[in-house]
Amino acid sequence: MLLTYLVKEADDNCTVKYILKEKLKISENLIVKLKSDNRILCNNSPIRVIDHVNYNDSISVNIDFIESNTEITPEPMQLNILFEDECIIVLNKPANTVVHPSILHQEGTIANGLSHYYNQNNIHSKIRPVSRLDKDTTGIIIFAKNQYVQDRLIRQMKSRVFKKEYLGIVFGTPEMQSGTINLPIARKGDSIIERTVCPTGDPSLTHYQVIKSYNQMSLMRFDLETGRTHQIRVHCKAIGHALIGDTLYSEETTNLISRQALHSHKVKFIHPYHNKLVELSAPLPEDIISVIRTLIFNNKKPKE
Repeated sequence: MLLTYLVKEADDNCTVKYILKEKLKISENLIVKLKSDNRILCNNSPIRVIDHVNYNDSISVNIDFIESNTEITPEPMQLNILFEDECIIVLNKPANTVVHPSILHQEGTIANGLSHYYNQNNIHSKIRPVSRLDKDTTGIIIFAKNQYVQDRLIRQMKSRVFKKEYLGIVFGTPEMQSGTINLPIARKGDSIIERTVCPTGDPSLTHYQVIKSYNQMSLMRFDLETGRTHQIRVHCKAIGHALIGDTLYSEETTNLISRQALHSHKVKFIHPYHNKLVELSAPLPEDIISVIRTLIFNNKKPKE
């Protein structure tokens, strides 16, 4: 993938490094890699980052590196691909599936399946997750095909340009039909998994809206401004309306679903290469649809 920039009059006599960082939005770390591989060109000739550019110069950078995934064992897997181009691949993740290998999950992860897919399709990229989902949270998950794209999308997340919307079913109904949960989150005690609301935790913002209230449960939409581990699950518990099926953060139980009823439903971001708005959505999985059908049916039953 080739990035190019035609030097404007206002950029005359700027350094190459300025063009790379400010105009092409290339990270410092990637610039170092590009320098060592002689991938920075001015009018098709190699140039140093300390050199100065002139009006109408053409700066080009080849960001396609041959990367290896030998640390991840390839496994044939049925991947539900929502979108793919030379920059990103967007998947609809099923429940009971881990995203990346860990000590407890060396096989059967999304990364294992993606590694096999890359090998089959001659894609020489590391597995570069842009977003992550819990094992039992379903829906949209995004992987970048090179460092530049990953850097750009992560920056969009930090600047809140990247929007993420989730759908979930909680116990009860919040008093306010919509609002913002602004509670910092930290790791709980000595646990390596559980998180909790804590004054010294990381700032965490979740906007919510009640879509539909049923008997003792509600379908809700969550828009995240931050992406802390278990953020929606912790925030729902904190306001007294835990996600149904969440065995880690809810004291209430239900037989309607066997995992937390949470789904990564929509994303919206600026494409790192062509700078156009991208909006993607993943349909609700069958287990959450089944819960909603049951709640609708129970709502229609005559009261005794």
